[in-house]
Amino acid sequence: MSAIARINRTAFEHNVRRLIHISAPADVWVAVKANAYGHGMVELAEVALTAGATGLAVLDVPSAVTLRSSGITAPLFVWLHGADTDFDVAVDLGLEIGVSTVEQLAAAARATGIARVHLKIDTGLHRNGFVPQDWAKACHIARQLEQSGDIIVSGIWSHLADTSEAADTQARDVFIEALSAATAAGLTPEFVHLAASSAAISEPESRFGVVRIGIAAYGISPFDDRDGHDLGLAPVMTLSSTIIDINGETATVDAGWADGVPQAHSGTASVSVNGVFRQVTHIEAHHCDVLIGEHPVHVGDSAIIFGEGGPSAEQWANWTGTIGDEIVTSVPAHVRRVSN
Repeated sequence: MSAIARINRTAFEHNVRRLIHISAPADVWVAVKANAYGHGMVELAEVALTAGATGLAVLDVPSAVTLRSSGITAPLFVWLHGADTDFDVAVDLGLEIGVSTVEQLAAAARATGIARVHLKIDTGLHRNGFVPQDWAKACHIARQLEQSGDIIVSGIWSHLADTSEAADTQARDVFIEALSAATAAGLTPEFVHLAASSAAISEPESRFGVVRIGIAAYGISPFDDRDGHDLGLAPVMTLSSTIIDINGETATVDAGWADGVPQAHSGTASVSVNGVFRQVTHIEAHHCDVLIGEHPVHVGDSAIIFGEGGPSAEQWANWTGTIGDEIVTSVPAHVRRVSN
């Protein structure tokens, strides 16, 4: 198997700088969750900070431990917790801890040291967070824990559903009301953040003090009607392999669905060979076949499955009925990553 995922650090830095420019004056925290969407968490975390991001976001405490161990000292936001989450470690590392329940709030408060917590209000996505009817009580409890020296409420935050402009407006109104209630309870958060990639780009009124940039930093659009190129972004990951066989009118590429080639129906997808898009006719676990067409193909030629010089991740997402995030994160760990 000759598949290689090339990670273009320069493209990533360009994207982060562009998104910082778009989001100004809000600060940008770049999400490097899921091993930076399969691109390499530690490597791209450093690039994001060099480009001007003021913080990073990861899902869990172990990921944050890895980043701190690599020398990252910037704010690290973590928000996905289970029964085994080690809040002592989170506090010791100075993490920004997203909390969505009273139980999580209490667990953070019990940790040794003063926990820096971000209270989450559920603005309608229903992914997690305090529901509006419980918000005032949560703020009151949090303020009591602040006064006793157990926590600092350093942030208030939420997620938008990004399903429609009307839904985002309604969610933003809920968020603004939540901020007012937090102020009434005596909370003075340093960080206020609602927008992720979509709202950071298209909704200035949702940016507040910080925006969390995820998939857009990797060159993939969060929108259905615009791709990364339309937004001035560059693809960061390019997945390629080589032609290993010629059989009549078809050529065989040395990569298949087990190597990150998305499972598209025959005739719907293409790869690029010698600058020409070739229709994919068949996909197996470790190889796929493409039509040669009018332009010659030779054994040893490079086939770009997606990325720079080939189809975009968004195109593959359209061909397979998914989103660009899934295209890049589905490239498995055994595929060699090469940074340039």
